[in-house]
Amino acid sequence: MFEHKKIQNLNDYFTTLDKRQDKGVYFYRINGYSDEIGQFIKNYYKAAMQSGVIIEGKIPNPDEKNLSYYMEVMGPGFQMNPGFIAYSLERWLPRMNSRQKTDLSAAMYDLLDFMKKSGKTENMLKNSYIKFMCWLYYKFERVVNQAGGNNIPKILYEGNISHYELMLLSALSSAGCDVVLLQYNGDQGYLKTDPMSKWSYSLDINGTKKFPEGFCLAKTRQLIQEEMDIERLYGKKPLLANCTNEWTSKKGLDGIMESTSARGSSQELFYNCYYRINGAEDRFNYSNVLYKFQLGLKNAKRHIVIVNNEIPKPSTDEIAGIKRNNYTKRGQMVTDLASNIKYTANSTLQSIMNKAFVDVVLMEAEKEGANLNKLVNRAVYLLCWLKRYQPVLFQGWKVPDIACFIYLGGCKDKNEAMFIKFLARLPVDVLILCPDLSKKCCLEDTMLCEINYTESLVLGQYPEDNSQAVMGTVAFQAERELDTIMYQESGIYRNKQYAKAGIINLQTMYEEIKILWNEELKYRPGFSTDNGVVSVPVIFAKVSGVKDGEVAKYWQSVKELITEDTILIKNAPYIRSPYNSQIKAFATEFLKNGKLLKAKIKSHSSYKYGILREETQDFILEKLQIMLDKKLIKGTYENGTEYTIISIVLDLPKDIIRLIQKFDFTKKNPKLIYINATEDIISLEDTIITSFLNLAGFDIVFFVPTGYQSIEKYFNSKIMEEHQLGEYLYDLKIPDFGRVKPGSTRTNWFGRIFNLK
Repeated sequence: MFEHKKIQNLNDYFTTLDKRQDKGVYFYRINGYSDEIGQFIKNYYKAAMQSGVIIEGKIPNPDEKNLSYYMEVMGPGFQMNPGFIAYSLERWLPRMNSRQKTDLSAAMYDLLDFMKKSGKTENMLKNSYIKFMCWLYYKFERVVNQAGGNNIPKILYEGNISHYELMLLSALSSAGCDVVLLQYNGDQGYLKTDPMSKWSYSLDINGTKKFPEGFCLAKTRQLIQEEMDIERLYGKKPLLANCTNEWTSKKGLDGIMESTSARGSSQELFYNCYYRINGAEDRFNYSNVLYKFQLGLKNAKRHIVIVNNEIPKPSTDEIAGIKRNNYTKRGQMVTDLASNIKYTANSTLQSIMNKAFVDVVLMEAEKEGANLNKLVNRAVYLLCWLKRYQPVLFQGWKVPDIACFIYLGGCKDKNEAMFIKFLARLPVDVLILCPDLSKKCCLEDTMLCEINYTESLVLGQYPEDNSQAVMGTVAFQAERELDTIMYQESGIYRNKQYAKAGIINLQTMYEEIKILWNEELKYRPGFSTDNGVVSVPVIFAKVSGVKDGEVAKYWQSVKELITEDTILIKNAPYIRSPYNSQIKAFATEFLKNGKLLKAKIKSHSSYKYGILREETQDFILEKLQIMLDKKLIKGTYENGTEYTIISIVLDLPKDIIRLIQKFDFTKKNPKLIYINATEDIISLEDTIITSFLNLAGFDIVFFVPTGYQSIEKYFNSKIMEEHQLGEYLYDLKIPDFGRVKPGSTRTNWFGRIFNLK
């Protein structure tokens, strides 16, 4: 019989008998989990599928049909001796050879003898013997015929093993089988049966933890099936594989200029480059270097594609040209979409494209998770771009041809990044140029080699000919350098330096409103500029009542806040319900799954902000999206209020739009003063406008001498600060502020402290 031996590492299980140092078998129980153990279980499962037995749950007891057949073949006889057991095995399992029969009969006799010494009666021994024989025939027949061979058969058992099951597996192990027990609940149950661990060893590996919730062999089987499905996705393996960057010590442009025929000699590899160059080594000569570089590629008869600033989105015709269906499984989707890849001129190149497509889509699938629809859309973009650029990149392709794809500006989104990853796995040198260090390329890829320079410059177009080879003058570059010195973290800002801003609502005393009102934003508490975004501290307040009942002074204090850039509303409501606008009828078309369809909005015939600067349009739509996401207004995503919000924000009055367009986030911000001195109700539409303008960075103050509730009744939460100024007064007549005389120059105690007039 075979002895149970200890392993040095888990891979010992997969060595053949003639390679095992002690010529023994392995019987281990696994009570904890690690990544190494997870991989071992998967590999052991595969081995047991090929030559072994996998037990998920208990071994079923023999039923009446099983016992009836046994009695018919073997009869009721039983003798407690090795000869009888060996003779019975020869009749019951005739495919066993003599050595297997001898080893198994000896192991079974030892088990029965152990039971006899433990006090089992003759009848109990007979019943156990018949159970073992039925199990051997119905569950382990394929194993006993391989036991003791050079390729040791594998038994994999999952769960809490019973006393009889353990004895039989121990006998099979002694007869020449490897055994693994998976015990998800630990070793306590096993040790009740085998307290001294005589029949198996416990696997002790550092770093193990409890098995993951829900771990089971069924999931392992599913994972193995998915891996097999993925292998089938690749189809015929390509004759060539990519060797990217590693073949050369040269970097960047010098590496790409290396002759393709001199890059390597392996018949199984193609040699390409994959670089991203950030900044410029010499910004004064950058354009000239690029011009000479592409000229050198053309002189070498290399196929080149140059893209500037953006890979143009696929047209509707290009998308329609991609054959696709509805998919429920990832493998089904990849296989079907890959059928769009056609390069009949060279089967080797087509197989390379197919493998690269499968690799990249599966890689992206891990990021997208279960969202198959998003992945399909991105894969369709990839295929559209491949069909667009394939005729240029691979015209007349043959080994060792390497085309070159140059992208000036860097990837703007995940679709572009996915396409670049795909190209880098083809016979293509991929060069991404990001000379403007203020703009980042979103591509992340372990294969990508990155080269960084400290000098930065703006280059809108790749210089493909002399007329495009633009070189900045010394004065121009000096100005850019001075910009960097003056406007980076210096507290000095050039006009319209920032295109993005977020607001901070200040909590103030009432007296501070006047102090802060005319200050530039950069002097207010909380102002900052981080990662290209300005934090704008703003006032959003309601002033209730009239201090000391002094109406004249009250109106004087209001007048002091009216500036050139102030919207003054004196009559409520500013916008009456129902509000009808040209764009209102289309609001439902502009929102899908809670997200604004910005491209659709901008291209719509009723969209009136198209004359604004692009960054201003983006700013307005961004704040509108935030307003919807935060559900600032009651009824958002409950009763259709979201469409009212969209229609109002996309049709703001001209004077408000002009103030937003003019707004420089580091200087003084625009203002809104809303006076409601009567019992007129402030409308939902007014609430939407003021809430939006707050997000857009306006200072907003409501003067409500009556103390009545105003726009706050439409808010989902308290976002506006309220100052109780004094006595409530009613039916006040709002004056013509052009005729209101300035107040006294004598300051109150608060002003005197801060030296205010």
